[in-house]
Amino acid sequence: MNDDTLSRLAAVIETRRQGDPDKSYVARLLAKGDDTILKKVGEEATEVVIAAKNGEPQAIVYEMADLWFHCLVALAHHGLHPQAVLTELERRVGLSGLDEYAARKAQHKETSA
Repeated sequence: MNDDTLSRLAAVIETRRQGDPDKSYVARLLAKGDDTILKKVGEEATEVVIAAKNGEPQAIVYEMADLWFHCLVALAHHGLHPQAVLTELERRVGLSGLDEYAARKAQHKETSA
């Protein structure tokens, strides 16, 4: 999967937004809103953890695909595109995770003060 695949899938999700919730899983999720969408994201994340703990490579891939899909639905629900996430990941390339965490923590302190 590359960013083109993510963009194409995001476009499909957008077209399903106007679909009939009785005929489209995506339309149903989007119609039900945040709680339902986020519950699915949580369920899929748990399934990824279980597959990884069981050491099942194919199950990890399958469950990760489900997780990514539901994350794309969550992004769409909030009017966001996967490119925003890819841009943020690109910004972090070469940046120490510890430095990134420290910077976010410092920024949070500044904004909440």
